Amino acid sequence: MPGLRFEKLHPAPVAGVDEAGRGPLAGPVVAAAVILPPRGVPRGLDDSKKLSAAERHRLHDRLLDCARIGIGIVEADEIDRLNIHWATMKAMTLAVDALCAEGMPTHVLVDGNRLPRWGYAATAIVSGDAQSRSIAAASIVAKHTRDRIMIAHAETWPAYNWHSNKGYGCRHHLAALREHGPSPIHRRSFAPVAQAELPFVDPTSLSGHTLQLEVGVAERPKMLMEDRPTPRG
Repeated sequence: MPGLRFEKLHPAPVAGVDEAGRGPLAGPVVAAAVILPPRGVPRGLDDSKKLSAAERHRLHDRLLDCARIGIGIVEADEIDRLNIHWATMKAMTLAVDALCAEGMPTHVLVDGNRLPRWGYAATAIVSGDAQSRSIAAASIVAKHTRDRIMIAHAETWPAYNWHSNKGYGCRHHLAALREHGPSPIHRRSFAPVAQAELPFVDPTSLSGHTLQLEVGVAERPKMLMEDRPTPRG
């Protein structure tokens, strides 16, 4: 389990901040800020990527009972407007702002090598979720929160299999993008989505119908060499 070495460098309360959802093609980027209690910290806190969904769920619920938590969410349309880097910085800022409703942390530990442009005393820690217990807790809360958001979106747009892939560009998701085009919560500034030039077609409305649509230049018949005009010398 990550330790408290970085937390002990500052007077309490110290917050850990991490995000989930920089890489997916759809859905929001979510950040969490967590201040752990002096005692009664749940066992098993670790980088969320090392934990199963069931372990994250269990730890998330334990953290809700014992820790101070702030959440920041930036949706896909704003990601397209800001770009993913600045959208992530905004989500982190929103998370700490939410945490401050119950009092400001003395210091903020942020996973990564960049800090938001904010007024909080803070330290960026590369691989912080593996080194700081507070950041590990934030990574679990952010990941679990975002997963639940994408599972809810999957009920509205089932074709993209977000129950499983959570918006990441796996084979099934990319195939659905080519077939149906992007949904309203896809990130149109991301290349695989931008290349899916079709307007959104709700797959639930296609029952009993066959729809043939051109999906892009890559699938058009290529002109044979002998069909091309001969350059004049």
